[in-house]
Amino acid sequence: MNELTLHPIGVIHTPHTEPARTPIQPVYAEGIQGEVEVNAAFADGLADLEGFSHIYLVYHFHKAEQEKLLVKPYLEDVSRGVFATRAPCHPNRIGFSVVRLLEVQGNRLLVEDVDMLDGTPLLDIKPYIARFDTRTDVHSGWQDGIAETTAQQRGRRG
Repeated sequence: MNELTLHPIGVIHTPHTEPARTPIQPVYAEGIQGEVEVNAAFADGLADLEGFSHIYLVYHFHKAEQEKLLVKPYLEDVSRGVFATRAPCHPNRIGFSVVRLLEVQGNRLLVEDVDMLDGTPLLDIKPYIARFDTRTDVHSGWQDGIAETTAQQRGRRG
């Protein structure tokens, strides 16, 4: 396979500094604000983004452990295949989160529901579009067996 090189387009600033105390998904980071600082060279790409309520942030898990193919997810105490989880120790350490877009200020985005560490390298931004991204009749594999109270308790982690 060919090697792939990615370059950050910016950095994500959040109040989260400790991986063990960082929420595991945006749903468990409700109301926590952060800022996305897009490099000036890419600022023109933010045109027309202010009309979206939510965006995908695609980023690099820069402080993730070494890659693993079997991992104990935060919500369970049994090992699962890494590709059946959103654990940060995937081979390419790429993460994504759907966050609420509050405001666009030049090359800065004020966002909410942040679940990534401060200083996380930003790889891309994509708009959340309900007609394309919302699905019904969804099955979430082993996650369907996790009680919501357990998910909330372990997911908030703070």
